[in-house]
Amino acid sequence: MAGHPTVATVASLLSRGLIKLQSGSARFDLEVGAGVMPISVVTNENAAPQITMTQAAPEFGTVFEAAVIADIYGLHAADIVGTPQVVSTGTPFCITVLKNKDALRRAVLDVDRLHAFRAASGTTRAELMEPFLVTLGGETAAGDTFSRLLLAPPSLAEDPFTGSATGCMAAYLWKYGLIDKPEFVAQQGHWLGRPGLAQVQVLGAPNAISGVNIGGSGRVLMRGVLHL
Repeated sequence: MAGHPTVATVASLLSRGLIKLQSGSARFDLEVGAGVMPISVVTNENAAPQITMTQAAPEFGTVFEAAVIADIYGLHAADIVGTPQVVSTGTPFCITVLKNKDALRRAVLDVDRLHAFRAASGTTRAELMEPFLVTLGGETAAGDTFSRLLLAPPSLAEDPFTGSATGCMAAYLWKYGLIDKPEFVAQQGHWLGRPGLAQVQVLGAPNAISGVNIGGSGRVLMRGVLHL
């Protein structure tokens, strides 16, 4: 399960009139690799449609010592707040909260150490994505969190926005009391010149999270015809 293809699929369906709207909105389900995902759409004449996916109830998994995760990025254990933990709302990420943006800027992925970490934990990339690095406080006044996902080859070096990891991050922050309200704005990608944000809502009490809403917008940039 991933955010970009989910939002893009819905934006494409909307542009082709394949989603039935009532008073400018719609609710339906998409089946993805992680299961059935509820979708809501709200259209606006003056802006791109707001597309919200409801990610599954989080599964909280393995915890790691801060020093183990810090070592992958050339950081210190003291740069990490709390205990890194694997969380999945469809795709598993090791959520790692850093104490400030200085630490987030200093993070540089050491691919060999990432591979060693995976080997030591007995996981593959399919079972555990790269750690998701998070700070509290947005990059702009509009945001409440700011994050980075540094990726190993053959992927691009850094993801400008990661909807699947944002859901995991939101569940972690709410469960462990690192945010004081379940609704907030997540930001990512600003340092790449590709600023992105998502409207986030964690569903349920901190000890009984039932899902996470992640909302963003999508636009059709090009169309074509494939001749086979």
